[in-house]
Amino acid sequence: MKTSLIKPAYLKVGDTIAIVATAGIIKDKSPILKAKELAESWGLKVILGKNTFNQAHHFAGSDADRTNDLQLVLDNKNVKAIWCARGGYGTVRIIDKIDFTEFKKHPKWIIGYSDITVLHSHIHNLGFETLHAILGTSLDFNEEKNKPSIESFKKALFGEQLTYTVKESSYNKMGHVKGQLVGGNLSILQSLLGSKSSINTKDKILFIEEIGEYHYQIDRMLYALKRAGYFDNCKGLIIGGISKIRKNTTPWGQTIEALILDVTKEYNFPILFDFPAGHDIENNALILGRDIDLYVTKEFSVVKFSE
Repeated sequence: MKTSLIKPAYLKVGDTIAIVATAGIIKDKSPILKAKELAESWGLKVILGKNTFNQAHHFAGSDADRTNDLQLVLDNKNVKAIWCARGGYGTVRIIDKIDFTEFKKHPKWIIGYSDITVLHSHIHNLGFETLHAILGTSLDFNEEKNKPSIESFKKALFGEQLTYTVKESSYNKMGHVKGQLVGGNLSILQSLLGSKSSINTKDKILFIEEIGEYHYQIDRMLYALKRAGYFDNCKGLIIGGISKIRKNTTPWGQTIEALILDVTKEYNFPILFDFPAGHDIENNALILGRDIDLYVTKEFSVVKFSE
């Protein structure tokens, strides 16, 4: 593993960004067309994957369709960023079919969250930074409420430094650490354990987010990461949105925050709760693989990305 990852070139007016679907089916084209308009309003040229709106059962086209679309734009040195259209499920089915030879010669930003954690983690292990940010389908949200997410995405893409101030939480564990940011969706991170796409968290700061799970599933996945050593030499933990938690017939009896603190109680690294990134409307951009300063205090917390 490289300690300092390769940073793809930031975008500038006139550059080309590609929108491709690597996972779930896209039933409504309009958010993707809005995403195209948004990128064009920033002075970017936009190309859509040929198979983006294909439908193959659960997926946006067959595995071959999605592989071909992703491979074409990875190999195209004129494409400076790849914006994933949707998450859902399906990227893991194609990751081992992808050839990253040309990507390594001409690295570009890979953008998305949720199921795109497969790409983030795999590419992290290749030694490159990626961008955890809104998907093309995120443009289906309330535009006013989505404005901070869009603004942070643009800043990250065009090379402006990112710094976030986060409101206090009574569950936070105080401290100041510096380290490389890694992570993404909890269930995807857990599903990658034991594979070549599983990340090494030694001396790093781990970010996790999740949606639509039961308390016991969150607990089980965290214990899977714990038993795999994810927390042993971790420097800090950032908890994004853990939303739409399902109710079991047998109540869990703890908040999600208390559950997380219980799983990690023997570790003394700082923990920041309620970071505005994940499946909620406010999904601020995070540069995975970049060093950050994490300050967690009683009054407020700060996440500051290095330039």
